[in-house]
Order: sequence, then structure tokens, then C-alpha cells
Amino acid sequence: MLKRTRMLLIPIALCSLLAACSQDVATKPVDPKQQPTVAPTGPISTTKPYTAPFTGVAVDHKLDNRPIMVMVNNHPKARPQSGLDKADIVYEILAEGEVTRFIAIYQSQKPEVVGPVRSIRPYFIQVGAGFDAVMVHAGGSQEALDTLAHSDYSSINEISNGAYFWREKFRKAPHNLYTDLDHIEKAMQDKGMRMKSELPYISFLPADTTIQEGEPAAHIDVTFHPAYKVSYQYDPKTKRYLRFTQGQPHLDLTTNQQLSVTNLLVVSAKHRVLDKEGRRSVDVVGPGDGYLFQEGKARKIKWKRSGGVIRAYTDISFTQELPLLPGNTWMNIVPDSPGLSKELKYQ
Repeated sequence: MLKRTRMLLIPIALCSLLAACSQDVATKPVDPKQQPTVAPTGPISTTKPYTAPFTGVAVDHKLDNRPIMVMVNNHPKARPQSGLDKADIVYEILAEGEVTRFIAIYQSQKPEVVGPVRSIRPYFIQVGAGFDAVMVHAGGSQEALDTLAHSDYSSINEISNGAYFWREKFRKAPHNLYTDLDHIEKAMQDKGMRMKSELPYISFLPADTTIQEGEPAAHIDVTFHPAYKVSYQYDPKTKRYLRFTQGQPHLDLTTNQQLSVTNLLVVSAKHRVLDKEGRRSVDVVGPGDGYLFQEGKARKIKWKRSGGVIRAYTDISFTQELPLLPGNTWMNIVPDSPGLSKELKYQ
């Protein structure tokens, strides 16, 4: 398979990055000369007749295809991942221990490869159900598997559907499982799953909007756990935040470009450890407190899930929703203890 061949021919320099990411890395300054390039976004056309439902970006035709949600591994040995750069929306939430997991929602773009694919939990199912997404995963907690088995949610589990996935040899299991959206759409067709969807509505600002309100926030630090931190640096040229994980640029494995974000939400939610394995219960319904970061500015918000989607509001009565800028959105959900005052810093 051509896709796999390209992935296996990744330069030795990238392999060094993988080795560095697999260690407990303290935050270190990054040499600007060594920073990867960011995919140019260019001006967003305002002449096209439609907009992508989950990004607000102008497109040529109506997009009503059903979203696909992929559980993406974020263990140090799974970094860098493939395909997160093409997700319309990404949720990052703690799973077991200090490791987070990504919920990548695809609707308007197709990455070449997605993965490594990992297992599902009940609160990830809640997120996917709100988008009417087909949930793609490799196994899951017993509670999550029971939920899927006794519901009408659509899911594709690699454990019983291995033909739609593959394993790469440059990583060891369980950090080497991949798929792509062509395989997943074939699985949907083979299983008679619905291909179209009534999508949840998300409000977007006009393409030429400039954010005027908010405090300066060119640099953002988010602490999910004392052993795991991420940061974002605003790039005024692209009007996007560049993502760093454990002090290093967070790359896409397939494109070797740094992940970047137009709309960044950092919200606190109730977390509860359920068992000795460290499985958690995470509140993805709300309400709660948070911050919305756009164009180098921060605004304090209230959040709650409404119409299936976590939304940002300016007021405690949840009557004034804050629209998003056209582009992708990342949602970092951190524990409400010790709270945002300890887990979030920006300047």
C-alpha cells in the first residue's frame, strides 16, 4: 500500500523525534531554526456558496456526510500521530493515568492516514453521539463496550473488524494501529450504516472578522497532569496557535508539519477515578468554567453541552453563545481540581 510505504520512509530525523517524545520530557526552549513549517491556510474564500458545518470555511458544495470520530492514541510512544491536522474538531481528555486521548472528528477533510487508533471510554461515546458520528476505536472499557452493544450508536471496533485497519512495523503494538477514511467509509457501506447526517449547528463569525475583545494570550500553557503539559504559541502570520507537547513541536507524522489551531477552548470539568487501573469518569455535559483563545486573545467563558456540542457562552445564564472563527477547533478538557487557576497560564 502506497500510504504505508510513504510512512515507512520517514527520515531518520523524525525517528529521533519519536525517541525524544517517548521519554519524560521537561519543557525546553525550542530552537526557532529547527521549528517545522506550518501548512499555509491562505485567505478563506467568501464567494463559495456553502460553508463546512464544523469549520465555517467556505466550500463548493453542501457537506452533509456523516462525521467520523476516531479515537487517537496519545501515549508518548504513539507520537507523532497522523491525521490530527485534518480533523475539523479535536477533543483532548485524560484517559488512564497521566495520558490523554484525542477524539478526532472528521467531516470536511480527509487525511491520508489516521492513527494510531486506540480504545474508547463512556465519556468519549458521549462526545461522539452528540455529533451523530460513527465511532472508530480498538476495543474499550467494559462499560463503554456494553454501552455500544445496547444502543443504536454506530461504531467500528478494530477487534472485530480488522480488515478495515492495519498495523505498521515501525512501532510496537498497541501503538501501531492505523486506518484511513476510505477504509472506514467502506466499513460503513458494508455494514449498512447511514452515510448522511443531520449535523449539529455550530455558529461561526464572518471570514474577515478580527477579534477585538480579550486579554493578550500569545503563549498558553495547559497542565493536564503534573507529568503531562502542552502549550500553544500564537503565530500572527497564519492567525493560528502552534501546538507543543512536553516542550516540543507537536508534528503530524505523515506531513511533518506542526499542528495548529484556530479556535482553542480550555475548560475544566469534573473528573473521577473509577478503579485501580485509573479509568475515569469525565463530565462532558457541564456546565463549567473555561477560556476561549482566538487570534492571540483570551476570553473567560462558561461552557455547557447544548445541541450535542460543547459551546462557549459569555454569561452564566447561557444566552450569549460565542461564535467561532472559520477554521479548526481544539477542546482541552482538564480536571476541575486543582482548577484552571493552577492548570492554565497565558500571557
